[in-house]
Amino acid sequence: MRIAFYSAQPYDKSSFEEMNKEKAYRFLFFDIDLNEQTVKLAEGCDAVCIFVNDHANAKVLERLAGLNIKIVVLRCAGFNQVDLEAAQRVGISVYRVPAYSPEAVAEHAVAMILTLNRKTHKAYNRVREGNFSLNRLTGFNLHGKKVGVVGLGKIGLAFCKIMHGFGCELLGYDPVESTHPDYIINVNFEELLSKSDIISLHCPLVPSTKHMIKEESLALMKNGVMLINTSRGALIHTTDIINSLKTGKVGHLGIDVYEQEEKLFFRDFSEHIIDDDDILRLMSFPNVLITSHQGFFTTEALAEIASITLKNLRDAKNGLKTNNSLT
Repeated sequence: MRIAFYSAQPYDKSSFEEMNKEKAYRFLFFDIDLNEQTVKLAEGCDAVCIFVNDHANAKVLERLAGLNIKIVVLRCAGFNQVDLEAAQRVGISVYRVPAYSPEAVAEHAVAMILTLNRKTHKAYNRVREGNFSLNRLTGFNLHGKKVGVVGLGKIGLAFCKIMHGFGCELLGYDPVESTHPDYIINVNFEELLSKSDIISLHCPLVPSTKHMIKEESLALMKNGVMLINTSRGALIHTTDIINSLKTGKVGHLGIDVYEQEEKLFFRDFSEHIIDDDDILRLMSFPNVLITSHQGFFTTEALAEIASITLKNLRDAKNGLKTNNSLT
């Protein structure tokens, strides 16, 4: 079975080849994204494997079908980049990795909270320059703080478990009913926004969640609230969050995802001009921490992603519909 990998990085090649020791698959790795111009690179393949910033829109899927490719596997949980209706129409099976290591993303969200709060990144740079002053490094105790968690799936619950260990009061909101530990208090979205000292987003990007954090919802939050997003960039309206940072409504912002990240993330622009005024404005705030979609990036998570993706390929080839199937 021959698979074309788009948006492939060296760590993708390493983790997938480690899982393919028996050489049951032939991999073609491309470091460019899947789009209408690059789809032809998959000619001669049986399947394509894509990531968060690839484009599997109707035209791309039609061209894949024209190349006799019937399988698209995502090495990620989010699938908003795939036109599922078009995939069904042209007979392409789509599979995803719904949960690989929820702890990896949850722990990264916590790392962002701790970094923003205790300013360890700034302290590190100061000490390296011989500056041992503590001025302007004041943080706050996490113990006793109200932490609002939007989305109580596997990642959200893993995050809650960690924050409960810090002695935080957990407020949870999820429109989908599920069982969860008693230490999570169910509230509606508006109550969560108004009562939380820290808000962490752990939900998918669907029409109902796009720009859920915007001017109206930001107005309900406490002054100086800390907001963390390790899910999908478009959950936050970028212009509105910039305005809230300028007024002090948002006291700290940590984002591992960004609404226009596909033009930037997973690439090296250190010797280039960044043509994105919004990201540059966000980077200029001293109380904003940005990482480039690395929440998933642990050894364990990469191995699990590779393992589940290869299983999805086997299931798709054999015509098996599983919980990972999207079409």
